[in-house]
Amino acid sequence: MVQKKIFGFSPNVFYTGIVSFLTDTSAKMVYSVMPMFLMSLGVSKTSLSLIEGVAESTASLLKAFSGYWSDKIGKNKPFMLIGYGLSTLIMPLYATVVTPLQMLFYRFAERIGKGIRTAPRDSLVAGSVEKNETGKSFGLHKAMDNSGAIVGPLLAFFVLSLKPDSFRFIFLLSAIPGILGILVLIFGIKEAKKKKENLLQKFRFRDFPKRFYLFLAIIFIFTLGNSTDALLIVKANEVGVKVTFIPLVYLVSSVVSVALAIPFGSWSDRIGREKLLIVGFLTYAVVYFGFGITGNIYTIVALFALYGVYSALTDGVQKALVSDLADKNKKGTGLGIYNALLGITLLPASLIAGTLYDKVNSSIPFYFGAVTAVLSALLMVVFVITGQKQKRE
Repeated sequence: MVQKKIFGFSPNVFYTGIVSFLTDTSAKMVYSVMPMFLMSLGVSKTSLSLIEGVAESTASLLKAFSGYWSDKIGKNKPFMLIGYGLSTLIMPLYATVVTPLQMLFYRFAERIGKGIRTAPRDSLVAGSVEKNETGKSFGLHKAMDNSGAIVGPLLAFFVLSLKPDSFRFIFLLSAIPGILGILVLIFGIKEAKKKKENLLQKFRFRDFPKRFYLFLAIIFIFTLGNSTDALLIVKANEVGVKVTFIPLVYLVSSVVSVALAIPFGSWSDRIGREKLLIVGFLTYAVVYFGFGITGNIYTIVALFALYGVYSALTDGVQKALVSDLADKNKKGTGLGIYNALLGITLLPASLIAGTLYDKVNSSIPFYFGAVTAVLSALLMVVFVITGQKQKRE
């Protein structure tokens, strides 16, 4: 039985987008003010980066495991319920933080939730797509994700405008959209059913093509220079953006990404994902070089907007390409390995960036990110050329 589409998308893709919107509203209410909150506790930039890197990396192995396990049992929704539920439970607990170590513990627990849900959720999206609409569907997911990244900082800005430094109240308030997201997940999303004979029996590295691992190698190099966004927020504050307006500056990139994510995703379905990724990596290089060289508030705002262009060009498109490179019964596993790689690499990336920021100067980590992005773009050109050569053979 063919399900009726909602605004041109399958119900699972649409409702997964709604869940991501509500969850990201909750998360970005917190993340848009967390760097300033931690610095008010006396945390250094290196420690700030370390907290983010450790939390992401140590929980990231779960992304590969949950992706593999969801392929093995043919179910995605239970992993999503546990993952989103844990994150929703942790968000308001940030209000009780009084030490950096306590924040690290909560961030680690919250990232475990993301580690459990991410690959099964992406697998559900990939398994619910009809025809050649993978890029478009992941584009919707990215757009909804970033819509939450608009609403969340706006709510944080509204609260800070009424009462400056009310970080803890923002953390408590973030529970509301998180709970609404869980309700949509329970009542709106259904399993993308798989036949028993098509379920993954066992995992072997050789079951994935060489191009899958080549692409992961490129992503690893790029991610080494793609540290936590917290440093972008810190840089904006140091340039002269007041704390109250930090959430507004942060959401500029989300507004741009929301506007472009679906068109770019659909475009990748037609012209090829690799070309958009090359442009995306080069755009990132321009953004990070700009952050390194500028000391002007208006330039910072423009760079955050351009950062949204980069995000729309890459985030959903990368997942769509991973889905293309993996067999139908291994999409959860492939997406899990990809997401785990991103998270694990964030630890050395954050350590490198935080140390360079504190020990050298505030420009060097951004220059480093620009260099790794240019190198990644060049490697993607090689990826395209070798792919075309294989097709001819």
